[in-house]
Amino acid sequence: MATSTPSTNDDSAETPVVGKGRATPSRAEQEAARRRPLVADTKEARAAAKVQMREQRERAQAGMAAGDDRYLPARDKGPQRRWVRDYVDAGWHLSEWVMALMVIVILVSLVPDPTFSFFAFVGLWAFIVVAVIDMVLLGMRVKKKVAAKFGKDRMGKGLGWYAAMRALQMRFMRLPKPQVKRGQYPA
Repeated sequence: MATSTPSTNDDSAETPVVGKGRATPSRAEQEAARRRPLVADTKEARAAAKVQMREQRERAQAGMAAGDDRYLPARDKGPQRRWVRDYVDAGWHLSEWVMALMVIVILVSLVPDPTFSFFAFVGLWAFIVVAVIDMVLLGMRVKKKVAAKFGKDRMGKGLGWYAAMRALQMRFMRLPKPQVKRGQYPA
């Protein structure tokens, strides 16, 4: 009967490896392994940085347009500012039409008859005065409503001015984009 005996030629069992199992690299080898160019490949690095920056800007622009607090500038952050934006965006304001009226007045001033220009400019200034009064009243109304909703201690500075400047912009030009439809005033 033939029986096989286990082979004892296993070197790893008899002679254990001492240390890390390889020779220590010389100083020159270590320096050569660490060596890299002082200036990265400029064309590739610039192109990669450009693509990365463009992606970050697009993400930030989309977030800001959507009203995401992470991407908003400091002047637009906070629940009070969001409430003011929603309040202004829900209403109609005379000051939205100032820019459009200015363009019309410029076109009318091209008419050779000076009476047209005179009445156009007088009308423009009258409209601006009424729009400024509307903006002041809006600012006072917003401050009062924010104080009632959030409390005087959490009101924040410049909310009236913030509301007036937002009302001065045409609705489609506002950033962050309006989140409410006209007539949907916040609670």
